[in-house]
Amino acid sequence: MPENERAGKLGEILNSEEFSLHTAIGGWRGFVESVLPGLVFVVAFLIWGGFQIPVIASVATVVVLVVARLIARTPITQALSGVIGVALGAIWAWRAGDAGEFFAPGLWINAGYLAAVLLTMVIRWPLVGVVMHLLRPHEGDWRKSPALMRRYQWATAVLASMFVLRLLVQVPLYMAGEVAVLGTMKLAMGIPLTALTLWAIWFLVRNAAPPAEPEAPLPPTR
Repeated sequence: MPENERAGKLGEILNSEEFSLHTAIGGWRGFVESVLPGLVFVVAFLIWGGFQIPVIASVATVVVLVVARLIARTPITQALSGVIGVALGAIWAWRAGDAGEFFAPGLWINAGYLAAVLLTMVIRWPLVGVVMHLLRPHEGDWRKSPALMRRYQWATAVLASMFVLRLLVQVPLYMAGEVAVLGTMKLAMGIPLTALTLWAIWFLVRNAAPPAEPEAPLPPTR
């Protein structure tokens, strides 16, 4: 999923009064488009092994999904994001001649996201706080409120923990060459884990608001 689309989804969820699972997973069609290429790759690997057939099957699946969007004249943004991810994995695996390398770009991308999110926390501009301020600029300077800063730091830490968990689980599997298990864990730690993370962030910030400004005293009456 492109970063601007990811940020847009986060903003839409954080700015809502109730958590929407439908939005968190990108709609049921978006869920299928996100899961199916990886699922096809794992199934093809289990049946045929090697790297060529799983890679070709996964790429073909993404192409079909994009064509289906074009035929239906619906936005293809989410399907195209799948094209980028699968294309990177396919090129990586094909050049290395190893099916396990299909997942290498995703690991690097997660590491990059983790570094970026942690950086926002270190410089005390936590990503969740920045998103909330963009959504609610009228609420004032949230960085002057210690309580809000703590809450947004915790919420951003929850986001960072998602990337940490993925790396802790998937990197050892990648290093061990456990392609089928790695593919299965990648699916489980994709949309489902993202939705759970978004719910936790929403729960932390749903009532967040800067302290009310004290009202100016009324002029004395004569």
